[in-house]
Amino acid sequence: MSLEMIVRLARPTDLPRLPEIEVSAATLFRDQGVEVFAGEAPETPIDFTPAKVWAPIVDEGLLWVMAKPDAPPGAFLAARIEEGRLHILELDVHREHQGQGLGRRLLTFVVAEARRRGLAGLSLTTFRDVPWNAPFYASVGFAIVEGEDARGALQTYLDREASRGLDPARRCAMVLLF
Repeated sequence: MSLEMIVRLARPTDLPRLPEIEVSAATLFRDQGVEVFAGEAPETPIDFTPAKVWAPIVDEGLLWVMAKPDAPPGAFLAARIEEGRLHILELDVHREHQGQGLGRRLLTFVVAEARRRGLAGLSLTTFRDVPWNAPFYASVGFAIVEGEDARGALQTYLDREASRGLDPARRCAMVLLF
């Protein structure tokens, strides 16, 4: 009998695996011909978040993984509490585990966790034109917010992404309010 992956809080011992998951998930963009950063070539090394960046988020109890018992994680979701919402910083599923509903299960779990914590909802920034980004989040109940509704922390995240080379016309902020 094969043990199923479960959602659990990340542990410090999970940190070294997170960049591998992030890079693996990002290869889907390249395989589908999606240019993440302007002028990015197929041979350009994939930009990833160093494991140490996630350490404080693990300590805060805001990073969850999908893993089989006593196995390294196959997916993770990192968040931060911003303006009364749980703001999703990163959601990645390793390529070997994609297409199994892990991302949806992880996101559904975290939505329930935000409700349990009494937060007003969730937020994130993502690509509006990539099927496994904005349309995926919309299928869970997130809605694109723009203009005055995307002010504050959401606009700060969008501005930061633009300064890193992400095309602002392709990015959007999304919220799921309770």
